[in-house]
Amino acid sequence: QVQLVESGGGLVQPGGSLELTCAVSGLTLGLYVIGWFRQAPGKEREQLSCIRSSDQTAFYQGDVKGRHTIFLDTARNEVNLRVDNLVAEDTAVYYCARYAGHCLACNCFGGRYDTWGQGTQVIVST
Repeated sequence: QVQLVESGGGLVQPGGSLELTCAVSGLTLGLYVIGWFRQAPGKEREQLSCIRSSDQTAFYQGDVKGRHTIFLDTARNEVNLRVDNLVAEDTAVYYCARYAGHCLACNCFGGRYDTWGQGTQVIVST
């Protein structure tokens, strides 16, 4: 059974950093692709990044590139998202999701994702 569980959210001051974790179970490392998304209040869900576990190639939304880093913890089978220099606009529920289908060498940004975690809330505020 595929399961994705996010953690690491919380209240952070502007300018701070946060590392979110997506614990992956039921998927084979090297074969899956995971994306990070967020949904801010009153806005549509947007994709932030994705990473192929086959070669750890990552793709980013243009607006977050440079502040976001997606990476694998292969020992723990986790996909982490580090967000630096947080601003109020980063306040959102953050989700990880599994890319639907095979993607050993594809561009996983903008594709279809079919299994989602429950989300973790990030609030950026003083």
